[in-house]
Amino acid sequence: MCSESVAVAKGGQAQEAGVSAGAGPGFMALLRTELLLAIRRRADIVNPLLFFVTVLAMMPLGIGPDPEMLARMAPGLIWVMALLATLLSQESLFRGDYEDGSLEQISLLPQPLYFAVLAKVAVHWLVTGLPLAVLSPLLGLMLNLPAAGYLPLVISLLLGTASLSLIGAVGAALTVALQRPGLLLALIIMPLYVPVLIFGTGTVQAALDGYAYSAQLAVLGAILAAAAALAPLAAAGAIRISLDH
Repeated sequence: MCSESVAVAKGGQAQEAGVSAGAGPGFMALLRTELLLAIRRRADIVNPLLFFVTVLAMMPLGIGPDPEMLARMAPGLIWVMALLATLLSQESLFRGDYEDGSLEQISLLPQPLYFAVLAKVAVHWLVTGLPLAVLSPLLGLMLNLPAAGYLPLVISLLLGTASLSLIGAVGAALTVALQRPGLLLALIIMPLYVPVLIFGTGTVQAALDGYAYSAQLAVLGAILAAAAALAPLAAAGAIRISLDH
């Protein structure tokens, strides 16, 4: 689909969302449109997953095949690669919409821009974070992760990657008007990713050490709740500033 037809399709969907009776129908209309467009852009889905799987598959070749060493490093390796794979796809979150003009049309909707940002982030997580979490047990098996770590790994990635998508949306919105935002985007959001990485890795490590990991999951849930409430608001404000310039 060419950029002009994408802009027309999004513009039509924006009008449909705008005339909806409330925020709920408008949000669902935007969510369906973004999901359809994400499915059509298969490369945006495949590239982060391919990076995630390829790098982790090569880790035993780089650090050695010792099972005990791989088992100790597995939680951190999987979480770091999931973080980098999410970061890899963040730059394009608003880029296409900004370039074809549909982001400006969406910003003119009568409903808050918060819901449009939340819809885009939800789709980003569905096509990036969710597949990463689903694939993580297979990669844990490749890295000799003990059986006790599989369930906390999946749960922590489900919560953590959702937070990463929300936090990354703020950086993507701040840099959407720049020509080459890659390095600046990483500098903005990487420090904000650190707490998610620490508690995500800590969840799996606690399970491997035989301790309860509910406290770490509770912190990840709290981070996700705070990010869901605040990150779309910050991203919406950054988008309006970018559009004004």
